[in-house]
Amino acid sequence: MSHDRETPGDDASERRRWEAASPEELARLAGQRPEELFAAAERLCGGATGERSAAGPVARTLGRIAEALADTRSRDGAAQAADIAGRLLPSEAAAHGETDRIRRAVAARLAKAQPLRNLEPLFEQLPEGLHSPQVETRACLLGELALLGALTGAGPGRGRLRMYAERLRELEHPLARLPQNRLDIEHRFMVRVRGLGSVKTSQQLRSRFPEVPPSDTGAAAGRPAVGVPDDTRARAAARPFTAGGWARTPEVRFFALPAPLHPGDFGMSFLERLSVDCLRGDGTRVACVTTPDDVLDELFSAAYYGGVGGQGQGGAYARLFAWDALYALMGLPVHVPFLEAVRRTADHRWVRFVASTPWFHHDTADLGLAVLDPSRTRVAVLAATDTDVTAPDASARP
Repeated sequence: MSHDRETPGDDASERRRWEAASPEELARLAGQRPEELFAAAERLCGGATGERSAAGPVARTLGRIAEALADTRSRDGAAQAADIAGRLLPSEAAAHGETDRIRRAVAARLAKAQPLRNLEPLFEQLPEGLHSPQVETRACLLGELALLGALTGAGPGRGRLRMYAERLRELEHPLARLPQNRLDIEHRFMVRVRGLGSVKTSQQLRSRFPEVPPSDTGAAAGRPAVGVPDDTRARAAARPFTAGGWARTPEVRFFALPAPLHPGDFGMSFLERLSVDCLRGDGTRVACVTTPDDVLDELFSAAYYGGVGGQGQGGAYARLFAWDALYALMGLPVHVPFLEAVRRTADHRWVRFVASTPWFHHDTADLGLAVLDPSRTRVAVLAATDTDVTAPDASARP
């Protein structure tokens, strides 16, 4: 396909032309004639205004153009990509989360592809409020840069970025309360190791984590456990999976025990006595001791990569959802500083489990987590499952 000096036609034909453009063609145009590519983006935006049926396809095409411009490693390309993400995406596409996904994807691409000197001009004007898509684009970009360690140190351009981040904190943007550098507990974020994919079977779990042995004491302690409903905590704990579009709504339950439970008894013998749907029915069950960085990474990955039928949320928001979920599982108020939360993780007992019970799909991803608090009298359980098979009850509990 060729767009060499084409004269714009009607809106529908131009949309079809750009929708069919290959990544290679967009990359070539972004590198050789970025002004023409940006002009095409402006025409696409104008042609989609008020046309609800075209908003989704146009937004996706604009996202592809913006990502191509973001990859140019030029100041103009960075500005044009940010302008598309912050100004040109059709508002009609927002209802289905399309604009959020594109904005976050473009921010991630800018953070990885562009040197700070090309991004600094984007932060010249401090925001007056949080309702502008342009401000949201920059908040996402700062969140991505923080994950890459680009906001620390005294290099050129960082001062202006930090001033913008401080203004976002004053305005209470949710991303602005995250640390401006990656914490050690986050060392596994966005890192994939060959041979260490998702755990789907009891054999895989046992090969990577130490199993908690059966315990009569644990079984006895689980029977009198009392459920403690907390919808706010449950929603926060489930958010990485609901935001990422996993196939089934996660099960999140909280329990109180009449007496402290020994950490060595916090295993499947205890868990299978709790009133949780995910462990009902026949099937193999295995619980293993894990670490807080493993749990945090699973929460992050659920939102970052998204479910089979969902969408990844970008690094900045995946990080936010992961920390909110970890705080919810630990029962921590949101005002607890992040490093203090990290310190407190050592006082908790962390367990991963798998079960071949009917609740899990046993397909693309299954995850079971359980947390015992420092008092040894409070327990949180989270179960999540994903599949690419559409079923009538795929989003409901059995």
